[in-house]
Order: sequence, then structure tokens, then C-alpha cells
Amino acid sequence: MNAVTVLVVGAGPTGLLAAAELHRRGVDCLIIEAHDRPLGWDRATVVHPRSLEIFDALGILEPLLAAGVKQRRARIHAGGAVLGEIDLDLCGSRYPFNIGISEEVTEAILTDYLARQGSKVTRGTKLVALDERADGVLAIVEHEGFASEIFARWVIGCDGYHSTVRTLTGIGQDGHDIGEPWAVFDAGVCGWPEPFEANYAYLDPTPVILTALPGRRWRVYLRPSAPDSDLVADAAATLRRYVPGADFEGVANPTRFHCHSKVAQRFRAGRILLAGDAAHTCSPAQGHGMNTGLQDAFNLAWKLALVCQGRCSDRLLDSYEAERRPVAERVAASGDAAEGAQMVTGPHERRQRDAAVRAVFADPATRHHEAVAEAELDIDYAGSPIVMGDRHDAIWPGQRLSDGLEIRFAAGGTGLLHDFAKRRGHTAFLIAAAATTRQHLMGVLHDVERLCDRTIIDAVVTLTANADIADIAAHLAPAAAERLGVGDLTLLVVRADGHVGLRAERRHAEALGAYVSLLRA
Repeated sequence: MNAVTVLVVGAGPTGLLAAAELHRRGVDCLIIEAHDRPLGWDRATVVHPRSLEIFDALGILEPLLAAGVKQRRARIHAGGAVLGEIDLDLCGSRYPFNIGISEEVTEAILTDYLARQGSKVTRGTKLVALDERADGVLAIVEHEGFASEIFARWVIGCDGYHSTVRTLTGIGQDGHDIGEPWAVFDAGVCGWPEPFEANYAYLDPTPVILTALPGRRWRVYLRPSAPDSDLVADAAATLRRYVPGADFEGVANPTRFHCHSKVAQRFRAGRILLAGDAAHTCSPAQGHGMNTGLQDAFNLAWKLALVCQGRCSDRLLDSYEAERRPVAERVAASGDAAEGAQMVTGPHERRQRDAAVRAVFADPATRHHEAVAEAELDIDYAGSPIVMGDRHDAIWPGQRLSDGLEIRFAAGGTGLLHDFAKRRGHTAFLIAAAATTRQHLMGVLHDVERLCDRTIIDAVVTLTANADIADIAAHLAPAAAERLGVGDLTLLVVRADGHVGLRAERRHAEALGAYVSLLRA
């Protein structure tokens, strides 16, 4: 019988990222996959800015950027006219664009990342049974017709909508099947007059979405006009209303498929956890499915590593469901709303829908909101059981650390605050305002360092907006300090996933101790 700390079932993007991150954090992990080889083509195409930030934190962003195409905008049409445009320049990320890339290429990049952590996928291996025990889970798997046993302390099910892990664990799903089928194919478009680095949605009687791919090609999603219709003719009929004479060329992989809008009732059952499509599925209309799974894995890996290494109680894993299940519910609900808007049929109802969309993009506030939602930067864990401290309108516990906060190094040169936080654990930022004296800052720093638990906190970084304090390693611009809402002295503890776990304006060392105790307990 083989023994391993974590068994990951499923080698799609979610499973690959979970396994690689666990290995990177020193947790031995086995990832199995029922298919004998990677899929040659898959439907998902869009990697959103929040996921790009994750790839950056892992050091694997450059291969993704090199292989994909930037999608800077999404333009929405109906009735022969433009209704509005999502402009990702408004989203606030250091990566103000999606990357258009077919899912199998994303998987290849993650597989290479896994290999660099010293592991690989065990393929052709099917899970057939799970038996949870007090100290772990006994898994029965089949490979080439032979059964074998694997004993794992933890199991993560990343095995898709038809998840064997979820089924064997008896976890139900809330939600519904999406009645109307989807279809997809890849193609070029002859005579395309618009910018290529964008996506285009057409909310016509036969809805069509064009998603940019490398090589000036498109992944074309549509709702077929009939069960036996010609998919290319369906999409061309809609597109020619906007681009007369447009035609598709080099058509590949025409496929019809059905979708589901469902969320698992639990993301954790004892020593078994679910992530990705095993935990949630949604409409493909907004491209959030794969990205939500990647963010599940990134959220879960650092927590499970702390538990496996004995640094925290397994109760820390309850925060995974508490944080990620509401995100999945919101993504599913947003997909349902997009489905409803796409499938409106009556003339009066279509006019009402179009007017509502125009109103959204006419208002700067809602236009900004749409860009942030598209980028997936509106995820807030303020209700999590493992965030705490002072709330401030600038940034509060549970929010993602803001982008674009520039720092100046005393030794010369500049950088960004988030670069300090690209670590395996937590980073504590002690930030002094421009009026804060060196004596006060160093006194608080001494207390924080003395009580800091280095098994949880990777580093304590001291920053000041007071340019007269010369012996601090880095200075924060006063405008950046203002963006963070720094009063006199602020302690921000940023988690491994880039979200703020603690904000403290006073009694900083005590607050840090309480935060670490919260994680441990």
C-alpha cells in the first residue's frame, strides 16, 4: 500500500495548481488522472487578471503571456448596435487584460510548473473507492486493470463536474442544469475590421461570443438555432449583421455541449475537500469557471500545507469553504443572470434589456464595477472566520492587497508593495505615516518582532512615508500611504494568497499575536 500526505484526484488546471503548490510548500502529494494523456483541445479560453496575479506569484506568468493573446476589452452588441464596452484598463490590476489561451496550453504550463517542483501526473489511474478513517483516507484506484491502495492523510477532489470524489463522499449539489445547449468552434474571420485584442458578444436571437486566441483566431461560442443546425452558418448569420460579408475560415473542433449551474453543498467533508468543477459549475458566458477553480486551489494550498506541517489545527480548513463557497455561489448567480439576458426573445423584453445594458455603461461607477468584476478583483473575504482587525474604507481585512502601490528603496530604485508579498506564507507590513517619528516606529517594530511567530509569518517589512527617516529599507510614497488609509502606524498582515488577514491601528504586537492564535486554533 502506498502512503502519501495528500492525494489530488484530477489533473485539470485546478488539480495541477493544487498539487504543485503543495509540493512547493514541502508537502508530499500524489496527483492521479483517469485519462491516459492530456486533452488535445478544451473549451475554456480566458485567464482573468486575478488569475494572472496568481501565475505571477508562482513565477510562471511569462510563459502564459508568451503563449496567449491579451484581451483588453469586451464589447457587447445587440440589435445591430454597440450597447457598451468593458474596459479592463479600469480594473486596477497591474495586468489590465485577460489572456486568451486554450485550456490545454494553460494545463501544459501548470504541468511544467509541477515538474519543476519534482512531481508529475500519474495518468490512466481511476479512483473507485474512498474509506475515511480517523487518521486519513484509504483510496482504491485502478490502473491498467489492476487495483491498488493509497493511504492519504487528505484527499482533494479536482475531478470535474462528474466528480467521483464528490459522489463517493455523498456530497450533494444545489442548482440546476442549463436547458439550452451551447456550441463552440475555433476559426479565423475573413475581413475582420475591429481590434483583435478584445472579445465581442452579440446578444441576438442566435447569441454569439467571439473570444480572441493567438494567431488571429477566435474561439466562437454560440447558442445553436436548432438541434441539427449548421453551427458555422448559425454564427455567421449573426456576425454578418455587424460585419457584412464576414465569413469563418479554418474551422476546427465544432462541438455542442450542455452546461450546469451548480454548487456543492459542502466543500469539505472531514479529510476530503473539493475544488474546481467538482465543487462548482457555471455558465460559460462570462468565462469564470476555470479561473474560479484556480483561485480555489491557491486559497486551499497554503492552508492545507500549514495543517499538514502541524503548524495549524485542521479547523483552518473550514475557512476554505467559508471563503470559497460564497464566491462560487456568486459566480453561478452571475452566470445565470448572463444566461437570462442572452436568451431574451420578446421584442419588448429585448428593448428593455438593451436599455438596461446601455445604462450600466453610461454610468462611470457601474462601468468601473463591470471592469472589476470581469477581472475577478471584487472577491472579499471580510466574512471569513480567519480575518480580523480594524476596518478602514481604504482596505480592510479580507480584501486583496491593492496594486500599483509604489515603494522607493533606500539603496536606490523603486518597486511595488505586492512584490514583497510574493512569499509562501504571511507578510507583516508595518507602515508609518509621514508624521510618524523614527523612535515610535522602531519601538513598535521591536515589540512586533519579539512576539512574531516565524512559523506563520514569513517576514516583517517596515515601510515609512517619512522621507527624513533614512535608515529604513524602503519608503512608501505619501499618496500610497493615503490609499492604504495609514493614520499614524498601521500593521497589515497579507496572507499567502494576497488577501489581508489582519489590519491593526494600535496594540500592533498584541493584534499580531491574536491573529496567529486564530490561525493556529
